[in-house]
Amino acid sequence: MADSRAREAGQAFPVYIAVVAGLLFLAFAFFAIGQASMKKNEAQTAADAAALAAALDARGEWSWPRGFDFEEWDDLISGRDIGAGSCSAAGRLAAENGAHQISCGSDDWPEASYTVTVETNQSVGSSVIPGTETKKAQATARAVIEPRCRLEEDTDPPPSPTPSPSQEDSEGDTDEGEKQQPHKVVCDDEEDFRIDPENLDLLPDLADLFSVHLADK
Repeated sequence: MADSRAREAGQAFPVYIAVVAGLLFLAFAFFAIGQASMKKNEAQTAADAAALAAALDARGEWSWPRGFDFEEWDDLISGRDIGAGSCSAAGRLAAENGAHQISCGSDDWPEASYTVTVETNQSVGSSVIPGTETKKAQATARAVIEPRCRLEEDTDPPPSPTPSPSQEDSEGDTDEGEKQQPHKVVCDDEEDFRIDPENLDLLPDLADLFSVHLADK
């Protein structure tokens, strides 16, 4: 009887060892998945920060033109005047978040935006899953520079002052009609304002006319 019990115990021991080994493997596998997920979150955080940095830097570089040209100003207010010069700002923010920039690109259609892809500097680390010791996480983010205003021709400009005799030509006509008419900038969240081509000194800060936020890729 005792021998029978000993044989059963001996047969059950390998099964017990196999079950424990399987549970340990699953535990380490879940740990590895958690490591990978954490590293992916780190990459996404770095990508988000980098894309926002590029968009904010680009918005900060915009400035009002010295002279008035309707199409040029309409492109600016509509957010269609964007270059790729702000990718260096994206690279700096990626580095500050433990990653490096793989790619960075700007686009102005259908809206001004920067799309940045980064990779973490550190790998997932050693685990029971092969290859994780060299596997690094990548993530992509897109930040949009969204205009809050639009440029319209002012159909009801203020009346022009009465021209002085010196402004009249020899035939009695004035040159007021040759002057550029004011234009109106209509904003969603900001107060509307007028652009007087004859007086371009009183204009709001361009940073107030655009919002910067993350968007779907």
